[in-house]
Amino acid sequence: MAETLNETFDEALARYQAGESAEALLPVFKEICANAPKLSSAWTCLAWLQLLVSDPANAIRSAERAIKLDTYDVQARVNLAMALIEAKQKGVRGHVEIAQQIVQGSPEAKEQLESSFADGLQRKPDWTSLKKVHGWIFDEAAD
Repeated sequence: MAETLNETFDEALARYQAGESAEALLPVFKEICANAPKLSSAWTCLAWLQLLVSDPANAIRSAERAIKLDTYDVQARVNLAMALIEAKQKGVRGHVEIAQQIVQGSPEAKEQLESSFADGLQRKPDWTSLKKVHGWIFDEAAD
């Protein structure tokens, strides 16, 4: 069963990377999370998709779940920070600071995050919260 879930996750991720819409993939990732509730990367992806479709309330819950499972998941921290901004809630700074620390200590995490930010802006060019968090993490002037 676990192998099948991992295969399903890998296939869904490949579909996303091939350009399939967040709307089409949301039910797939919801099902993966329901069947593999301890797979932090699936929760991180679900939160990202929820942000892409402007559902910050659910993105907060998904990102929090991912962070609970993997405290050092930099993408989950970014997702949570963006969701909190979009939901006009407090607590953004702490997640941004942890993401900054992770990025400073890991060139691989920095590269993955830069790629994620680029993908997000390609899919949602006017994504204000993404631009803000990107600027904060990489110490740039944010809008």
